[in-house]
Amino acid sequence: MSIQHTDDVPQRTPLPEQSFHEKENRMTIADLEPTTPRREDEHPLYRVAGVTRTYTQKGRIVKALTGVDLDIMPGEFVTIQGPTGGGKSTLLQLLGALDTPSTGSLLLDGRELASASAKELGRIRAEEIGFVFQGFNLIPTLTATENVDMALEPLGLDRAQRRTRVAEALAHVGLDDRGDHLPTELSGGQQQRVAIARAIVKRPRVLLADEPTGNLDESMRDEILTLLESLCAEGITIIVVTHDSAVARHATRRLRLTKGVVQDITK
Repeated sequence: MSIQHTDDVPQRTPLPEQSFHEKENRMTIADLEPTTPRREDEHPLYRVAGVTRTYTQKGRIVKALTGVDLDIMPGEFVTIQGPTGGGKSTLLQLLGALDTPSTGSLLLDGRELASASAKELGRIRAEEIGFVFQGFNLIPTLTATENVDMALEPLGLDRAQRRTRVAEALAHVGLDDRGDHLPTELSGGQQQRVAIARAIVKRPRVLLADEPTGNLDESMRDEILTLLESLCAEGITIIVVTHDSAVARHATRRLRLTKGVVQDITK
């Protein structure tokens, strides 16, 4: 069933942006797993070895990734930069179990995604990976609470569990008093925080973000980055595709993807 945005949706003026920092002390982290110190023998969360991805476009073969080797440890904040068409979105789709490599190995916590069934990939996306996009991707006819709740549909939780998780996720991003508002009643920064709440409500191990601050001004961008850093500090692995060097400087590791090859540019 498709949900359409109709003209009779109330078009009220967005509420003033509440500072994330003003709300930060009210947030709860009770819903997140405690962060444990990294051990010397800790295994990578992602291990990418010899991964290529080719596809056919308008009768020609496109080599999006030509041999990616990459380890990402649990709890890292990683950014991926590079020119348009360099393979960034393709790599993010592979890490998010939205696609599979043409060749090579892609392990998530020791499980091979390259040969996983569609059912297993769907389960991993539903339970272990959160997604955040530049365009927010909120359903305009649903409230913030309803948008966040939609992420829990595949998990089979009862109504009380879902209500608790949604309330905790909105509080965690500083929007516990905005749950009954439609996206049109929220600022851009608030909409992106709703999108982040939707991503973390299922308590994922990793959050993948594709240009999450691309539609925001500098002030809102910095608040979203502060939020992502706090989530990383709590143990969620953060992987962000960005063109913005100011965003990349917040990461613990910076990667550059050019012509399908990854280079570590962390300084």
